[in-house]
Amino acid sequence: MLRTGFTVAPILFGLDKFANLLVDWPGYLAPWINGLVPGSAQAAVYAVGVIEIVAGIVVALAPRFGGWLVAGWLAGIILNLLTLPGFYDVALRDFGLLLGAVALARLAERYHGERQGA
Repeated sequence: MLRTGFTVAPILFGLDKFANLLVDWPGYLAPWINGLVPGSAQAAVYAVGVIEIVAGIVVALAPRFGGWLVAGWLAGIILNLLTLPGFYDVALRDFGLLLGAVALARLAERYHGERQGA
């Protein structure tokens, strides 16, 4: 279930970065990050979308690596959100997701190869 969730959610959220159906994603980008990346905030969000899609695919193919990738990505998102007033609740939610991604990675490491040997 963790593997499915951490595969589907990043892919769907990544795809939505190109449509902005769920929210106006550029509004979640801290100004200091927008100042670091070249181009517009929307262009940065497109790059974020690609990274999220790739992360979801990596979780599907290799959860013991993908879980850590998603956890690291969520840590970056949390840092971004903590620098935006009014987004602390979302940062807290993402911290819970980060813990879930770490649990997925650790479980996948623990059980890697057991299915292949069975």
